[in-house]
Amino acid sequence: MFGKKAGTEELEAFYPIRPECVAEIPKTRFKPRAGKTLSARRWQAAFSETGCLDIAKVLRRIQRGGIHPSIKGLVWEFLLGCYNPNSTLEDRNQLRQQRRERYSMWKTECRNMVSIIGRGNFITTPIITDDGQPIEVEGCRVTSAVSDKKVAQWMLILHQFGLDVVRTDRALAFYEDKANQAKLWDVLSIYSWVDDDIGYVQGMNDICSPMRENFRCSTTSIGVQSQLGTLSQVIKTVDPQLHKHLEDLDGGEYLFAFLMLMVLFRREFSFLDALYLWEVMWAMEYNPNIFWSYEQPDGASDSNYGQLNQKMLKQYGKFQRKNLETGYADKNNALAVFLVASVLETKNKQILKEAKGLDDVVSILGDITGNLDAKKACQEALKLQNKYLKKAKRP
Repeated sequence: MFGKKAGTEELEAFYPIRPECVAEIPKTRFKPRAGKTLSARRWQAAFSETGCLDIAKVLRRIQRGGIHPSIKGLVWEFLLGCYNPNSTLEDRNQLRQQRRERYSMWKTECRNMVSIIGRGNFITTPIITDDGQPIEVEGCRVTSAVSDKKVAQWMLILHQFGLDVVRTDRALAFYEDKANQAKLWDVLSIYSWVDDDIGYVQGMNDICSPMRENFRCSTTSIGVQSQLGTLSQVIKTVDPQLHKHLEDLDGGEYLFAFLMLMVLFRREFSFLDALYLWEVMWAMEYNPNIFWSYEQPDGASDSNYGQLNQKMLKQYGKFQRKNLETGYADKNNALAVFLVASVLETKNKQILKEAKGLDDVVSILGDITGNLDAKKACQEALKLQNKYLKKAKRP
């Protein structure tokens, strides 16, 4: 796995690029490294005989060198809280089966309303009018007028998912197959039906969607705005001069960083580097209570930090551990906020010297596409977190 061929070419064999798009995409920097990257062998060795995972050992490895593409899907299930590390293999098999049955039930429920769902196809044009009257679309049948408000609102946006799906990672050979595009459309369609509190927001197709709260919208705010507020506070604390300059440019709300936070830097990196960045971030932010926060939202808490010994603390990622040690509990204090802050800091002199308006700030930040090193960016974000926490604690 880490032989002489363990270079970019081997990695891109997992996510092949369409030949005509090779010249258009950022160069991939990530390469698996023996002794640092989590390999399939190290992953298997991290499980006990009953199937319990030594999450501390896994986190250390990921934070050093990411995850080999051959096991990303398996590891991500733990990083994103799908499974409790202390669960057995039998526990996980049962839970996986329950979830598959639940998804199948949701898919059937949606297909009963819109026949094309789960059929290997998708739509890019409306299927009903604003007043709920069916529109004839090839391959998709709505048999009668829709009067239920929730159903109508859902049906009215289904074609938008399709328009976003055809724009998703068009350079990847995977999405040349319409059946694969349809799988993404199915997930987005079913999710928006089941979680109508969030529904659908453009950008979900890019990350499909590990950061639910970033997409929460109301008549007065968008979920990611809370993180933008934290970003403003971080820059104001660690770099008052830069913050004042941005305020003078009417950029004090930091809306120019909106997309970076919304889709976790997906547009700034190659596909492989974005995956590497995400998994390192998730490992650094990892909280062993994440599974219970989904399964039993009222029962998971880190409030008893004083009772956590060193062994238990090692089950947290570096970033989350620092928050615990300093008592900093702001839920909007995400690593992504400090990543954006570190990018702003690297562009500090250029912004202060050249930015005469927000368009200039956007242009300067746009130059980072393809030029960021994911590992270095995470390291700088951790340094900035330390700097911020020290200054924020001063009277």
